[in-house]
Amino acid sequence: HRDLKPGNIMLTKGGAKLLEFGLAKLQAADTPTNLSALPTEQANLTAEGTILGTLQYMAPEQLEAKEADSRTDIFAFGAVVYEMATGKKAFEGKSQASLIAAIMGQEPRPMAELQPMTPELMDWVVKRCLAKEPVERWQTATDLLAGLRKTTEVGTSVDSFPAAAGPPLWRRAMPWSLAGLIAIIAVVGFWILTPPTLQPLRKFVITPPASAPLASFLENGLAISPDGKRIVYLAPTASGGLLYVRSLDELIATPIAGTEGARGNHFFSPDGESVAFFTNDRKLKKVPLMGGTPITLLDTDQEGLTGSWAEGTIVFSQGPLGPGSRIDLYQVSAAGGEPESLAVPITEKGERRYFDPEILPGGKAVLFTIRLDDNSYQTAVLSLETGERKVLLEGGRQAHYAPTGHLVYELFGTGTLMAVPFDLRRLETAGDSVPILQGVRQTPNGWADYAFSGEGTLVYVPGGEGVERRLVWVDRQGKAEFLAAPPRPYDDPRLSPDGLKIALQVEVPDDAWIYDIARDTLSRLTFEGGNLPLWTPDGKWVTFAAGNPPNLFWKSSDGSEAEQRLRENEYVEWPQSWSPDGRALAFVSEHPTSGFDIWILTMEGDREAQPFLQTRFQEHSAVFSTDGHWLAYVSDESGQNEIYVQPFPGPGGKWQISSGGGTEPVWSASGELFFRSGDKMMAVEISTHPTFSPGKPSPLFEGQYGGTGGARAVRADYDITPDGQRFLMVQAQERDTGQINVILNWFEELKRLVPTDN
Repeated sequence: HRDLKPGNIMLTKGGAKLLEFGLAKLQAADTPTNLSALPTEQANLTAEGTILGTLQYMAPEQLEAKEADSRTDIFAFGAVVYEMATGKKAFEGKSQASLIAAIMGQEPRPMAELQPMTPELMDWVVKRCLAKEPVERWQTATDLLAGLRKTTEVGTSVDSFPAAAGPPLWRRAMPWSLAGLIAIIAVVGFWILTPPTLQPLRKFVITPPASAPLASFLENGLAISPDGKRIVYLAPTASGGLLYVRSLDELIATPIAGTEGARGNHFFSPDGESVAFFTNDRKLKKVPLMGGTPITLLDTDQEGLTGSWAEGTIVFSQGPLGPGSRIDLYQVSAAGGEPESLAVPITEKGERRYFDPEILPGGKAVLFTIRLDDNSYQTAVLSLETGERKVLLEGGRQAHYAPTGHLVYELFGTGTLMAVPFDLRRLETAGDSVPILQGVRQTPNGWADYAFSGEGTLVYVPGGEGVERRLVWVDRQGKAEFLAAPPRPYDDPRLSPDGLKIALQVEVPDDAWIYDIARDTLSRLTFEGGNLPLWTPDGKWVTFAAGNPPNLFWKSSDGSEAEQRLRENEYVEWPQSWSPDGRALAFVSEHPTSGFDIWILTMEGDREAQPFLQTRFQEHSAVFSTDGHWLAYVSDESGQNEIYVQPFPGPGGKWQISSGGGTEPVWSASGELFFRSGDKMMAVEISTHPTFSPGKPSPLFEGQYGGTGGARAVRADYDITPDGQRFLMVQAQERDTGQINVILNWFEELKRLVPTDN
C-alpha cells in the first residue's frame, strides 16, 4: 500500500475499510506469455529510488527511497495505532527535515507516558511495529495479529514472545482488553489486571460532563472519601468554583449545595459523610454531602490553603498569600471556634511556609510540607505530644500516609508520585524512595491532582510530567503566535537588548537558560540556581538570584566567564531592573519585619546598596523607565496591589497609576507603561514634560499568561519589544484530558513496588 494513514482508513458499519491505492505496489508473479495481461505499472510512481507516501507515516526505508514491502505497511500501521491511542503522532518535527530526522533516529515516547491507561503489552507490540530496521519488525500481518491477540489473554507477559526483548523487568506485564483500549479513546473504559498472587487491580476512567468539567485552578481539585466509594471534585463556575460529588458505582455527578465559591484543596470528614472546603472569600466551611446547610468554621482575613480532619479536630494551614508571606499551621474544632496555633516556620532554618497537613493515625502527629526560602520543599512530621519537628524527606511535598506502611508524596515539579516505607510508631522513614506513578497533572501553583482512600483506591488527573509552558508572542490586539522553542516549565522571559535572544528561568531545577530565537537553540547558563534572570543593558551579563537564601549573582551571557557574586546578605534578594546606563540595579530585599523592600545597588566604586523604598508595606516589581529617571513598582499600601511611579533617584512625589488593582509593570522605549490587571494587559501613556502626567489606563487584550505565580509576585513575568508592539509571554501548555483515572486495589501494587518489613 505504502500510504497507510488515518485519512485512508474509514470506519463503517461493516468494519474498518482501507482506501486509496494510488501508491500500491503490485507484486507480479511469473511474467505471463500474453503481454496484454501484464499489470499496468508506472515506473515513475513505484520505482525504487523514488520517495512515495505521506511523510508522517513513512518507514525509514521509504525515506531512503529503498525497496518497500509489507513490513513498510506494518511500520505505518504502528504509527496509526500510536496516534489513535495517545492523540499524539509517533514522530514530530518543526520542518520536513526535522521530521525525517525523528523518524530515522528517534524513538517515540512510551505510549503510557501520554496515556497512562495504555496496556503495556500494547505499547510493546506497537514499538515492534515501529522498529527502524524491517527485519526487527513483525514480519507479516499474521504475526502482528497474533501479537495483538496475545495482549487480550489473561496472564500473558512479554516473555511469551521469545523473538523480541521485553520491557524493563521492574514493570509487570499488564494484560488488558483491546476493546477497553478503544473504549478509553471513545469515552470511558474499564480494564482488569490479574497479576499472579495479587488481588486484581481494576482501572477505569471518569470523564466529568461538559456541563461540570474538572477545574484547572491553582489548588488540588480532587478528594476521595476514606472508604473509597465517593469522590468530590471542583468544577469551574462564574463565581469561582463548585464542588460535585460522584459515587464510583454511578455515572452521574451531583453538585453539592452551598459550595459556591470553593477554591480547591477540600477534604473529607473521617466518616466520609461531609466535606470541608476553603472559599474565595477566606472562609473555611463544612457541608454534608447529601444536603444540608453549610457551616462556617472560620472567617478570617487570611487565606486557608490545605487541611485534614480527624476525630473532631481539623488541622489546617493559613496565612497571607502575598510575596514572601509566612504560612502557619493551626487546629480548630470540627464544630467551629477559635483556631489555635500549632506550628510556626522557623525562619532561622530558612523555613517560609507550612502546609499540606495530614493528621496521622492515632491523632498524635501531623505530617506536613515545609517550603524554604530558596523555594525548595521538605516533608516533615510534628509530634502533637512533644512539639518536636522532624524532617523526613527532601524535595517532596503533598505527602499522605498509606496503611500499608508507606508515605506517598509528589516529587515537586515532576508529576511523579514516590513512595517510601514509613515507621508510624517511630515517625521515621524506613527505606529508600521509589517512583510508583508518573504523569500526574500539576495545577498552576504546583499541587499534584491526586488522592487515595484508606482502603486502597487511587484517583488522579493525568497531565504529563512537570509543568510545561510555551513561549508566545502576543500583539496589542491579543493575537498570539508561538515561538519554536519546545514546551518547558518556563518563567520570567527577558529579551536581550538586541532582541535576538531570551534569558529565562526553567524550573525543576530553577536555572537560567538562554534561548537563541534565530537558531532555535536552548542552552543552559547556570547549574546551581538561576532565578529571575535579567540582562545587563549591554547584553554581556545575565543577573540572577541563587543560593540559600537567594542573593544576587551575574554571569557572562556567553558563558565564557564564571558566575560572580554581586551581593552577600542574610536576607532573600531578587533582581528587578537595570538602569539604562548600567550603573544601578534595582532589587527586592525581603526583611523579616518590613517584608519586601526595594533597594538600589550602585555598580561604581564599592558597590554599595541603599534602600529606595523601605516601609511596612510590600513593595516589589521595580522597573526603570527607558530614560532612567523614573521607577515604577507595585505596593499594597492601599490594601491591594497597585502600580506607582516615583522619580529616580529622587526626591519627588509619587503617582498611583492603576486603580482596581495592578501588578507586573514594564516600560516600553516610547515611554508607555504596561501592567497586568488580573488577566488583562493594560497600557498607560506617560508624559514627563514639563511635569509627570500619566494618562488613563486602557485594556489591550485579555488572556491567561504567566508562569507558576511565584515569580509574578515579585517581578513581571513577560517582556516587550522596544517598540511596544509585541509582548513576550509564557502560556500554560494544555496537556490534561479533563478525566479522572481510578485504580482500585492500588495498595497491592504499592506493596509490590515498595516492599516493607510490615
